[in-house]
Amino acid sequence: MKVESALNDLGALRELAADHEGEISEEELEGEFDSFMEAFEDLETRAMLKGPDDSKSAIIHIHAGAGGTESADWAGMLYRMYKRWLESRGWKVDVLDFEEADEAGIRAATLEVVGEFAYGYCKAETGVHRLVRISPFDANARLHTSFASVFVYPEVDEVPEIDIKPDDLRIDTYRSSGAGGQHVNRTDSAVRITHIPTNVVVTCQSERSQHRNRESAMKVLYARLYQRWIDEQKEKSDSIESTKTEIAWGHQIRSYVFQPYQMVKDHRTNVETSNIQKVMDGDLDEFVRAYLLLGAQGKDARSRGQKTNA
Repeated sequence: MKVESALNDLGALRELAADHEGEISEEELEGEFDSFMEAFEDLETRAMLKGPDDSKSAIIHIHAGAGGTESADWAGMLYRMYKRWLESRGWKVDVLDFEEADEAGIRAATLEVVGEFAYGYCKAETGVHRLVRISPFDANARLHTSFASVFVYPEVDEVPEIDIKPDDLRIDTYRSSGAGGQHVNRTDSAVRITHIPTNVVVTCQSERSQHRNRESAMKVLYARLYQRWIDEQKEKSDSIESTKTEIAWGHQIRSYVFQPYQMVKDHRTNVETSNIQKVMDGDLDEFVRAYLLLGAQGKDARSRGQKTNA
């Protein structure tokens, strides 16, 4: 176990420091302690992931909001941030769809995150992310506010509740136009699938094979319909609060302020930091951990309330 190994390493280093005074620096001890605490906190966080889908892999969809180039650039920055965070956790990340914007950034991107408890961690990022900065695209150097949305779905195998009929699908093919030209094809290999009853639309253009893109698009469609079904069940049972307001424009879950001061603040947990570069480089664990802890506390409170009312 990672925690046990880190604790043993810390204990061994402390004993070595005691037996050989002056040979082990404080920085080495602090570094080993930090490694132990990181492993311990990760284990503690994982203990909060008790949802039926938390252990599954995840699908992340990033979409630029209204605002043209500003929002597209912001969505591209989030895409980079998430890729760094996901890869730092050792998960496998595949880009299923990547739609570049005309001037800068992206219109949308879809990532498949394969790894144990990927959905449990990534679900904390669902919502609207707000950026405040002096725009590099504004000759007058004015402050601009941009929005981008992030949606996270669990990747699921077939379940009886989700029945996708061939007649309910409209499948279109078109020419790929991926990042940096590396996915551009001379054939119509990109796939867009519309689920007619729900009007859910998914696209995939990451592969040169139309067949592979269709398989990936169906995987995303299945995940989105499953999440839709889960949300409907929750609304029917009134077991959770509605999140519709949270993911609407203007109701951001997190703000990233670059100017006139520097701060990243999560509005659900009030966790904040002035080290915006560290966050944009993928250091999101503190925000995710606080969100999961808040959810766990809420469940405990509801559980106590139910016992009191019983």
